[in-house]
Amino acid sequence: MNRPMLTALLTIGLAQSLKVPIKKAQTDLWEWDTLIETGGMPSSHSAGVTALATYVALERGVSSVDFALSTVFGLIVMYDAQGIRRQTGELTIKVNEMNADLERIAGDSHAKQSEKRSVQLRERLGHQPEEVVGGAMLGVITGCISYALTGKKRKKSFMLSLF
Repeated sequence: MNRPMLTALLTIGLAQSLKVPIKKAQTDLWEWDTLIETGGMPSSHSAGVTALATYVALERGVSSVDFALSTVFGLIVMYDAQGIRRQTGELTIKVNEMNADLERIAGDSHAKQSEKRSVQLRERLGHQPEEVVGGAMLGVITGCISYALTGKKRKKSFMLSLF
């Protein structure tokens, strides 16, 4: 069994599941579609890659190539989740607003030509920085718990592996 990969995948599932009660607390509505959507608190992207890197750090040490690879990969994923994807989402909001403005300007004559309203583009694509940090914190916790549950005795202490 690939314990680090399983840890990351289960953490992603946990992060997605946590989005439902968090959204309920924010909006007072149960929005179950949040389970399969991107964006929101906590970032499942950040949670998964951080759980992987944490587990690898504890298993192999922070001076290992495995930890270096998982960390660099994780940083790229987190940057993308809150940077590029978030910007795309903000651009989509503007496109949807322009579409709504055009429909208002066209007025009733446009409504008669097309009875069906145009479909809005999906706006929630990326994460706010605090959602990325929340996911990373969840990942550190689950990575540590998963490693602790293996019951392995460490050959050297974690602090020694920093060098």
